[in-house]
Amino acid sequence: MRRRTLGAFLPLVLVAATAVPAPAVADPAPTAVSALTKSVQGTGSPADHGATANWVVGYEDHATTTGAATITDAVGAGQAFQPGSLHVPPGWTPEWSTDGSTFTGTEPASGVTAVRATNPAAGPDATQLSGALTPPVQAVTTATGGDGFTPLLHRTPAGVLQAWNIFHHLGTTSPKVVCTELATGQRCPGGPWPKVLNTAPGPLGTLGAGDIASTMVEQYVRDPAAPAKVYYPAVTATSAGVGCLDLAAAANCGYWPLAALGGSPPVNSIGGFVESDGNLYGVLTSGAVVCWTIATQSACGGQPYAPILPSANQPYVYGALTLAGGKVFASTSGSQPHLGCFDPATAAPCAGWATARPTGPAGNVTYNAYTAYDTSGAPVGACSSTAGGTNTTTCYALDGSALAAPPGMAALPPGVITFSPEVITDPTGHLRSYLPIWSGGYPGATVCHDWATAAPCAGLPNPITHPAAAGGNTRDYGYAYDPPSGCLIGLGDAGVLFSMDPATGATPCVRSGGQVTLKPGDFYCDGGSHVQGYTAARLAGIDPANVDFAASRVTVVDQDGVEVPTPGFAPDGSVDLTGVSVAAHPSITVTTTLVLHSAAGFGGSLVVDYAGDAPQLCFRTTIATDCAVTSVANTATGTDSTGSFTSNTVTLPVAPGAACTPKVKVDKEICASSSAAKCGPGGAGPWAKQAGVGFLGLLNATAYWRITVTNEGPVGITSAHVVDSVEPSCQTGPFTLGAGESKQVFCSTYALLSLFPITNQAKVKYVPVNVPAGTPYSYSAWSSAKACSLLCVL
Repeated sequence: MRRRTLGAFLPLVLVAATAVPAPAVADPAPTAVSALTKSVQGTGSPADHGATANWVVGYEDHATTTGAATITDAVGAGQAFQPGSLHVPPGWTPEWSTDGSTFTGTEPASGVTAVRATNPAAGPDATQLSGALTPPVQAVTTATGGDGFTPLLHRTPAGVLQAWNIFHHLGTTSPKVVCTELATGQRCPGGPWPKVLNTAPGPLGTLGAGDIASTMVEQYVRDPAAPAKVYYPAVTATSAGVGCLDLAAAANCGYWPLAALGGSPPVNSIGGFVESDGNLYGVLTSGAVVCWTIATQSACGGQPYAPILPSANQPYVYGALTLAGGKVFASTSGSQPHLGCFDPATAAPCAGWATARPTGPAGNVTYNAYTAYDTSGAPVGACSSTAGGTNTTTCYALDGSALAAPPGMAALPPGVITFSPEVITDPTGHLRSYLPIWSGGYPGATVCHDWATAAPCAGLPNPITHPAAAGGNTRDYGYAYDPPSGCLIGLGDAGVLFSMDPATGATPCVRSGGQVTLKPGDFYCDGGSHVQGYTAARLAGIDPANVDFAASRVTVVDQDGVEVPTPGFAPDGSVDLTGVSVAAHPSITVTTTLVLHSAAGFGGSLVVDYAGDAPQLCFRTTIATDCAVTSVANTATGTDSTGSFTSNTVTLPVAPGAACTPKVKVDKEICASSSAAKCGPGGAGPWAKQAGVGFLGLLNATAYWRITVTNEGPVGITSAHVVDSVEPSCQTGPFTLGAGESKQVFCSTYALLSLFPITNQAKVKYVPVNVPAGTPYSYSAWSSAKACSLLCVL
């Protein structure tokens, strides 16, 4: 799809054809080569020294096939790259160089001499953005050592779905974080995996030995302002606190201690986290509640707060946290499993929860806490399932009164261990909890509870086993829901990543999904208006016959999360977006959830397009303050599947400012010798400001003048002329003088029996180099010399 309005942005090139005899078979038309158009903003012409120049490169692709593309732009002489100024269109990767040939994806602190943008899949339309469609996820054993916990899902800008996980209950120096690309089952780039975790910010695997230990039951909170940042419970040699993992950057992003280890009752580890009103809450082995504020990345005032659970002098918190009705519920095992409640509004135990409630007999253990809902989907309390000689599931209301337990959980046999559920809303609007279980006769399974019916999920086995994933030996720890595909991604003690269809319980989940956020304004950086409107979304690289479009869905939401009505899928897998106003919805996110007929051989992408001008690469430079810089220039080059191409060269003149105004001096002298041979160019003179008395009293006396013009700089002058008010032969020009250069002009005046002295004066008019056309002349001061007659003494 190539729908653009170029206007004056790109030149129209007309190619004249020479008439030739028509061939028997018409030759194919030559493929047009892509083009770059260069411009500069922000300075005027000429620019001032020290000004900021915004260099803009427009990329007009003429590719007919998808292929790699590169745009390179060297920082020209007389200017310096401004850090952080490189802008590339969405879908392109920015790179920087300090030597003009070796590029890196991390911007150097200084010394950038060239920039570039790369796109591995550019063309045939530059005004589009694509994201990979995740194929049905096949079961794969990850590098977890058997102890990877709940998956953390992350989609790259290219749409690649990754599953991250942190191995639980491992020491500080043990490698414990791993990333897997679910489409291929291979490790993410940047290995080897797994890697250690560090308290210091920086790329994973680059900070030496690990210094963060992981907890028993890991619960994660995404940063609302940056969802790729994940906060996790962490323990160091001296403290328990908040660790940060940046999935997008594959980096540690900090650690903040919340409680010192040791003390009485002892602090050995931490459980959590859950988020409420911008704060993270966790619980210590001492039973105390800890709190950390996301926005300020600091501990809440007064924390740790008073215990809400009995102290458990164990190496880990055997329990979990959940939210219900604005309250934080936490479970622990200790000598007997309990459930406690914390009210963030009062920073104290909830009303009616002065003491924790038991959830099972002594000797039982719990690894979970989960929210209970009424049939309308409103949270009404919390539950905890315990494992031991007799399994129990106990639920309490917000006020501490008893609630009925989910029947599917209450019916589990002894020895079954349960972990916290993933909660999703099914297509009918029913709220469902999917609880991971294993042991007690189950090598790995899922219990689904439908809160709308207060019963096990209709149409699903209870529990759901996964025989197609490692023979069913999955030992489930937790699930993560992927909205674009509509699949649950599971992980467990066996280290097997697998997918499950939450509607059918089938493994693998024979669904696909993709998500693309398109903000056309981000393709430009010159402040102009370049976007005409959205065009379409489409499924590329897939067979539409393999998609059950009746069961599939596409949703479009704008920058405020408001759903935008669209016609839905056409039979060819496209979605008409021409009715979506780009003015009202400057950014849209298109999400497709595809139900497939077959998982075999699936691949493809979701493409979202708009109509607009050529996308732009921009960067800023600072023009040097050196007065010797009289112009700066810039040219960009590129390559794509059509070949190599070069932009027009933009040369920007630089005007001298006050600090670069030339200082021009004129010295007018007269030759005091009566010998003409001594009064010409190179003559010894003597030269003086005044000839001797009576010099003009001689017959046929001639006054010989020397005019010395000196440009003391700091810049040159052009169009210079000597102006002489008395002797026309002294008027010379035009000439130029560089900074520090001089020029001498020799001329003479013939005086016949002159009775009066002759005073001659001269000055220079000139134009400083590089000033705008039409700039008036500048003038030096006058300089004079005198030829005397006898009257000089009167």
